[in-house]
Amino acid sequence: MDILKTIPLGRIYAMRQQVGFYWDYYFSSMRAITLTTLQIINDRVFPYAGRKYDQWNEAPNKAGVISPLFLPMIPSKALGFTAVILTYDRIDSLFRVIRQVANTPSLAKILVVWNNQQKAPPPAASWPKVNKPLKVVQTRQNRLSNRFYPYDEIETAAILALDDDIIMLTNDELEFGYEAWREFPDRIVGFPSRLHLFDNVTKKWKYESEWTNEISMVLTGAAFYHKYFSFLYTNSQPGHIKKWVDEHVNCEDIAMNFLIANVTGKAPIKVTPRKKFKCPECTNIDMLSADASHMVERSECITKFTDVYGTMPLKTIEFRADPVLYKDNFPSKLKRFNDIGSL
Repeated sequence: MDILKTIPLGRIYAMRQQVGFYWDYYFSSMRAITLTTLQIINDRVFPYAGRKYDQWNEAPNKAGVISPLFLPMIPSKALGFTAVILTYDRIDSLFRVIRQVANTPSLAKILVVWNNQQKAPPPAASWPKVNKPLKVVQTRQNRLSNRFYPYDEIETAAILALDDDIIMLTNDELEFGYEAWREFPDRIVGFPSRLHLFDNVTKKWKYESEWTNEISMVLTGAAFYHKYFSFLYTNSQPGHIKKWVDEHVNCEDIAMNFLIANVTGKAPIKVTPRKKFKCPECTNIDMLSADASHMVERSECITKFTDVYGTMPLKTIEFRADPVLYKDNFPSKLKRFNDIGSL
């Protein structure tokens, strides 16, 4: 009994809810038992169309919109992904990112979103010569939300959102990230991760950037997501979230995480162990995230967005996807992904 008394009340309620879900959906009647049995048989006979673990074990998200991305088969690998790079005027860093991502096998196109209205993009002759199509879109206003606009130039379902200072990711990391996204096309899949916490003292939500095993957000400085969510972000963002993001020049990545979690009821997925994403050549003046007030405002974003949604849609997960054998002492030719960063 002493051990049972140590279990938090919230945990007890969560376990009761989980058991209730199992009973209602799988064992409450002869009809439920029969349908469950048939579903299990169907999954064994047609594994490519079978239910995933979370579909079996998590109650449907009644608060969110039903996503059209719950398809039985993964997206075609042949189409590849479009790298959308948001930039202002960091030319040297931008060109390094372009050269790096251009060597990723599954890349279909690079789209540079030029967000500087005071300065024209460099002349065409000065851009890196790469073996994939490279397009430049010049925006009319300097808005962070421009990175999520569903541009006509994006012809793939998969989008890789990149900041112009993410120069540390290898081609193996990017390719593996894309492969992981193909397994989970309804989630945001990427590299830099963050966590939201509730502060019992201030009674507000807190943005946590320290390294933890738990995550609830993947930042769009380097992340894959489905183009469908660009349409939702641009046209169906609840309240005035998009306007608030553009006015405060902050939290567009948090807003996208809220949107996707609310639609799918699922957590994001972090891939590969790398945790350091600061540009070594960039000065603090160049980096918005270096400002202390910038970080404080991100906690305010989470509280504000939660008020707009009327609930906390973010899901916390303790999970990371890594390539098979990447750390094991095997010959390189036996590994598909060898160049995986440690931190």
